[in-house]
Amino acid sequence: MLSNLRPAVTLLLALTLLTGIAYPLVMTGAAQALFPAQANGSLVDVGGKTIGSELIGQKFETDRYFHGRPSAVDYDASTSSGSNYGPSSKPLLDAIKERAAVYGGSNVPADLVTASGSGLDPDISPAAALIQVSRVAAARGLPEDQLRSLVTGHVQGPDLGILGAERVNVLALNLALDTLKP
Repeated sequence: MLSNLRPAVTLLLALTLLTGIAYPLVMTGAAQALFPAQANGSLVDVGGKTIGSELIGQKFETDRYFHGRPSAVDYDASTSSGSNYGPSSKPLLDAIKERAAVYGGSNVPADLVTASGSGLDPDISPAAALIQVSRVAAARGLPEDQLRSLVTGHVQGPDLGILGAERVNVLALNLALDTLKP
């Protein structure tokens, strides 16, 4: 029996060292060397203070800011998940109606009324940003044309020109918004 156990234990230890220690260390080192900002979370600093990440959505509730996609986990990255409600779920339908009412009730982009699978999407569609222009302009005393230009200037195309859809990073848009003067 010991003759069968020895190779199994040796293989277990070798694979543990290789896949559990060596590989993660090599990948972490390569990521830090080649893509340090991304490897460290794509953090956004303003005035020496970290205010968020380009990759994780944040809660913006006041009328002075563009709002991101709703979150089933209240933007808590440690509990990333969706609500798991089905399309005919009454709580989901009630939440969608309530969120749509905030934006006028009809023709509201889906990403403003439905939470993402992770609950942490940092981006919204250009249509979702543009539907908020009048609210933000009124709250800040800015011309709507200026805010529309700001939104269109922050539209990012699909990755590699074909993957995904056009999107607007809400944190970047709101940071740019804070630089505007009424």
